Amino acid sequence: QVQLVESGGGLVQSGGSLRLSCAASGRISDLNAMGWYRQAPGKERELVASITRAGNTKYAASVTGRFTISKDNAKNTVYLEMNSLKAEDTAIYYCNAYRLIFIRTDYWGQGTQVTVSS
Repeated sequence: QVQLVESGGGLVQSGGSLRLSCAASGRISDLNAMGWYRQAPGKERELVASITRAGNTKYAASVTGRFTISKDNAKNTVYLEMNSLKAEDTAIYYCNAYRLIFIRTDYWGQGTQVTVSS
């Protein structure tokens, strides 16, 4: 099992910045990647950014150039640095990790609210 604990959400004005953290524990040595998803009211959950075990990153087009995902292997923690925030970034942000061994197994954090006021 894998446990994911997020922190760092909150209320920020448009144009501001926030940093989200996700601390992982449990059976994490063979995870393929970790990342951040978000879900706004009335919308489907979408991938924001991900980082593989090798450090390769992927971003949604809507956040490219504004958000940066990184990880600290020593702390088993993934970060999402969010700059130039917009009202449309308002959502619950979920940390995700997955393991792919024949089938994909996903693990989720409890979610953290990010609200950007315009």
